[in-house]
Formats: sequence, structure tokens, C-alpha cells
Amino acid sequence: MTSPADQAFLDLQTDLIECRKCPRLVSWRESVAAQKRAAFRDQDYWGRPVPMFGGRSSRLLIVGLAPAAHGANRTGRMFTGDRSGDWLFRALHRAGFASQPTATMVSDGLEMVGASISAIVRCAPPDNKPTTEERQNCRSWLDHELELMDLVEVVVALGGMAFDQMLRIGRDRGWTVSRPRPRFAHGAEVDFGDFAPTLIASYHPSQQNTFTGRLTESMLDDVFARVSELVR
Repeated sequence: MTSPADQAFLDLQTDLIECRKCPRLVSWRESVAAQKRAAFRDQDYWGRPVPMFGGRSSRLLIVGLAPAAHGANRTGRMFTGDRSGDWLFRALHRAGFASQPTATMVSDGLEMVGASISAIVRCAPPDNKPTTEERQNCRSWLDHELELMDLVEVVVALGGMAFDQMLRIGRDRGWTVSRPRPRFAHGAEVDFGDFAPTLIASYHPSQQNTFTGRLTESMLDDVFARVSELVR
């Protein structure tokens, strides 16, 4: 039997998929899904807000920026079908948080292991740059997910925007946020106090970071090795 909390989590994801709060993002995600990229012209694009990948009982929550136009906006699953996801899932698999190192489509058999993936914005934004208003509009989805995920011990924020949003959420939830305000840096940790998760910052595995060497696979492995120490 599904518990009330599990049902609330399922209902939340169902409601999220129907969200149309941000006209610019709705227009963009749907136009990309209609026009498609030539390499994927025979595929049906998702073209809607992307739900969390994983379950509410996870001890690790990974928070990204937003779905990629031809990645999650195409496949309907976080970090699936793009090069950022290739990097992320290889690292998660090596650390034991994913059942396989590849994520190509929803039907590929990939399962999370004690981890879930969400984002601060759930629709693909133009140029991967959501506005302040769009980030604020979308915040309630992540807020509600955290309310229902009562076993989370570590949150990994991929990129500065995700890190800053988690600091705002933590402060508003009554978690301890030190002064001066913690600054984003790869591997930085924020102790939110008793009964709250630890926040760990990581560079986002975007091509801008991985192609330039700003983020290496060993650097990403170090982040999830630290996560393993904290949750296991």
C-alpha cells in the first residue's frame, strides 16, 4: 500500500509536469520539442517540465540547474541524453549511486541507488539561463520535494546557481546558514546544523567546464567519494 507521504510525492511530480507558470519557458521548451535537432528528428520530445529522477527515500539529493534543450527536454528524465549526463552518471556509477554509467533514454534500465536528481528550474531555458523570476517561480517544486524527502543527508549542488538557491531554501527552512554567507567553490561544504543535510558544491558537468578542464572526472569523483563518507 502506498503511504500518504509517498502518494503526496507522486502527486507532486504529476502536478509539476503540468506547470505553465513561466510563459517564456513554456514557449521555448515547446518550440524546441516541435522543431527538434536533426539527429533526433525521428524521436518524440518530452517538451514539458522534468520530474525528479529517483524516490523520496534517497539519502543523497543532487540539484542541477535546468533540463538541457535536447537532453532532458527531449527524453523526459534528468541529465539523460546529453554530455553533462554522460559525465554525471559515470561518476555516480563509480561511486555506487547509479546502476549503470550511461543514461540515454527513459527505457534504458538505469536506476538510482539511494540518490535522486532534481533541479532548481524544471523547464529548459534559452541559452541555459533562467531568469531570476523563473528561478523563483520554480522554487516551490524543490521546496516541496525537500519537505517530503525526510531521509536526505547530503545535497550536492551542481553549479553556483543551484548552490545559491539551496542556501536560500536552507535559510528559509530554518537551517543554519553561517555569516558571512558561504561562497561557491568546488568541493565546498556547508553544515546546515543538526537534523539538516550537508550541502556540497560542485562545478556543473557542462561542456563549458569539462571541455576546458575546469572540471575533471577525478574532481567529480572526489565530490561523490565525500558524499559516500557522509551517508555510509
